[in-house]
Amino acid sequence: MIDPDGYRPNVGIILMHPDGRLFWARRVHRDGWQFPQGGMNTDETPLEAMYRELREETGLLPEHVEVLGATPGWLRYRLPQRSIRRHDRLVCIGQKQVWFLLRLMGAESDLRLDLTDKPEFDHWRWVDFWYPVEHVVMFKRGVYASALHHLAPVARRIAGPAAVPDPCGLPGLARPVGRPRPHPRPQTGGAPGRGGGAGSASNN
Repeated sequence: MIDPDGYRPNVGIILMHPDGRLFWARRVHRDGWQFPQGGMNTDETPLEAMYRELREETGLLPEHVEVLGATPGWLRYRLPQRSIRRHDRLVCIGQKQVWFLLRLMGAESDLRLDLTDKPEFDHWRWVDFWYPVEHVVMFKRGVYASALHHLAPVARRIAGPAAVPDPCGLPGLARPVGRPRPHPRPQTGGAPGRGGGAGSASNN
């Protein structure tokens, strides 16, 4: 499913430990680390797609998490030129995403990366809240900064200001310009820490 501008609808998942650290996972057979994310099916709302991707990529079920918030519109990033498949009938130039902030309510042992035939991740760890902005692949950094800036006040209320500091005083984390572009209303109702695991899940 690709929109007329060439962007594929997608959901991103920011899974937060109660202490404010974030779930950070390594792509299988790659050096890159990122948050869980994946494409939406045509018959899914962003919330439904998020729960499906959560299960496929982390092994967690709805009862293992609490949804704390979501970005109010689409956040977009363009793929590098080398990653665009020009020979496809519908050319995808990037992703448009709704990002969800979740709090882990289950145990760390509930995290499973090996529930699908083609795991997305092979290792995970907890990292400080702003760590991902400077460590994700370059073409995703703007979207990560926008999503984390938007969701930081919610995370701060849960984990406290020490765990989610104001990014204005941190190098390289200037407040992003612009606001998310609106999407339809389908939803209803940093130092690394401990972590581990092997195997995980779906299309990014």
